[in-house]
Amino acid sequence: MPDQRFSDLLRLKNFMRMWLARLSSTAGQQMLMVAVGWQMYELTGSAWDLGLVGLYQFAPALLLTLVAGHAADRLHRGRIIAACLLVQAVVAFTLMSATLGWGTGGAWVGRDLLLGLSVMLGMARAFQMPAQQAIAPLLVPAAILPRATAFNSAGSQVAVIGGPALGGLVFVAGAAAVYATCFALFVVGSVLMALVRYQQAPPSAEPVTLQSVFAGVSFVWRSKLLLGATTLDLFAVMLGSATALLPMFAKDILHTGPWGLGLLRAAPAVGALLMSVVLTRWPFERRVGRKLLLAVGIYGLSMLVFGLSTSLVLSMLALAVSGAADMVSVVIRITLVQLETPDEMRGRVSAVNSIFIGASNQLGEFESGVTAAWLGPVGSVLLGGVGTLLVAVAWLRLFPSLATRDRMQG
Repeated sequence: MPDQRFSDLLRLKNFMRMWLARLSSTAGQQMLMVAVGWQMYELTGSAWDLGLVGLYQFAPALLLTLVAGHAADRLHRGRIIAACLLVQAVVAFTLMSATLGWGTGGAWVGRDLLLGLSVMLGMARAFQMPAQQAIAPLLVPAAILPRATAFNSAGSQVAVIGGPALGGLVFVAGAAAVYATCFALFVVGSVLMALVRYQQAPPSAEPVTLQSVFAGVSFVWRSKLLLGATTLDLFAVMLGSATALLPMFAKDILHTGPWGLGLLRAAPAVGALLMSVVLTRWPFERRVGRKLLLAVGIYGLSMLVFGLSTSLVLSMLALAVSGAADMVSVVIRITLVQLETPDEMRGRVSAVNSIFIGASNQLGEFESGVTAAWLGPVGSVLLGGVGTLLVAVAWLRLFPSLATRDRMQG
């Protein structure tokens, strides 16, 4: 099928249902994490506990994602995503009930409840992420997949911007109001995904074995291009992420409240949104490998600026630049993974990619909490920024096939 312009994406009904579902659910996820992070820090005042929220989400994802990838290659991917969003709706409803004290006469939100529900979120996202990554090539022609990936990311970033900002504002009415809004958003997303239709290939007759479950790992390991692309996100974002520490920066360094925390969490998405709009209109065509590594280096530099800043405006600007750089990385990496993988393997390969993405986010939050407990929040962010720069230089030499990749389609 010949290349199509951006407007043609809007005519793909099933892709747009998926896009709107992702918009709704991502906003709910972002609002949920703003509320959980703020409540945890108010309850314990501990950087360690903020890090544990990330670890408790990552651990079940690590254990279940390969199984989830296998499921995504055998079952309807849209229905898997719909079920995962319903589980997250249950988590939001439980937090709302706990905050209001329904059935007990008083609020019963505590550290153990927040950590326990973090495990449930991790389990749901373990199944959601591989199916969500692998479904897009079934809904759009391959020729416009880079453009669709950027547009998909643009929608996510709109939600990432609006979610935390709206969450911070709604928090003025109490945490229960935030959780009620999250519940509604997850339900809307689940219904939209249940309506997505596509031509599903017959499920494989291959029996379920350890070899078939780990086939995605073997596929990525044999492809140095995919191995370099997926591990780049793991190490760069794991070291450079400061998301878990934003409540500390908002309260103790920038001296602002929940509204300021919402702005800080939204700032990376502002930069990412602007960049995704650019990439939707003008997708990368040449030297994509070099641009990928350059973007990772810019991400590390922006985190150094954020760590040294004592101004809310400068901190938001640095985070916006980090978001723009990360968006370049995301679009290039996801497009390469999808184009280099046959459809019958996309769920399992996407599961491997999801493990690395989950590790870079949730494990990165844990790493930030641990290093902040030792070095303070500023020392933690500065150490991570330097580490990210070193990763970009190292990958230039370790994975030459990635660094020298010219076009998206090899």
